[in-house]
Amino acid sequence: MRQPKPDGLTIKVDDLSGSEIEDLLRRHLQFCRTQSPPGSVHALDIDALRKRSGLVFWSAWLDNKAAGCIALQELDPRHGEIKSMHTLTSARGAGVGRALVLHLLAEAKTRSYIRLSLETGTMAGFEPARRLYEGYGFKPCPPFGNYFEDPNSVCMTKVL
Repeated sequence: MRQPKPDGLTIKVDDLSGSEIEDLLRRHLQFCRTQSPPGSVHALDIDALRKRSGLVFWSAWLDNKAAGCIALQELDPRHGEIKSMHTLTSARGAGVGRALVLHLLAEAKTRSYIRLSLETGTMAGFEPARRLYEGYGFKPCPPFGNYFEDPNSVCMTKVL
């Protein structure tokens, strides 16, 4: 499933200070809140992302416009978590999500992680994300970290 990065796509570490990224994260949070009941929304707002120790955030730019984002949270020296993965509706189908996941998998290997995990929703709106992760070998797993059993949530992991 390795595919080339789309033409015109740049992925860079982001300091979360730009208005386009603020808007992208606001849309991400809005999407998560419309799809999931209140107690099942695990998406972080921009302030929470800024305060997270051990978290690196990347933004994806397609033809110099913000198109998506992804973050990597270190859970321990061998285990990372994907956070804040989102592709704007206008950029879906262009390969932005695939490129972001491949970027994060490469970063996790560079850090010598042996496992990469994530949490996403079980609702239909999250189905494309689940299919994307499954395509890269992520499998359902029990809750990890601070997550708990929740019918609106699924945890997934990949051994690297």
